[in-house]
Amino acid sequence: MVDVFFNGMADALAKGDRVEIRGLCSFFVKEYDGYNRRNPKTGERAKIAPKKLPFFKAGKELKDRVDS
Repeated sequence: MVDVFFNGMADALAKGDRVEIRGLCSFFVKEYDGYNRRNPKTGERAKIAPKKLPFFKAGKELKDRVDS
């Protein structure tokens, strides 16, 4: 049952959907643009590809319970 839940959640996030567990938390995907960076040690320039990362946001009820 747990595997089904987490696989469903991972599939939803992969599609770009938001997953919310009311009163507990939500998961969503943030998209970052690509950018150029410089290696401070060598001074070499490198291009960083765009990426997507999953994020967790605690719900109000969870925050209140942990804080008390």
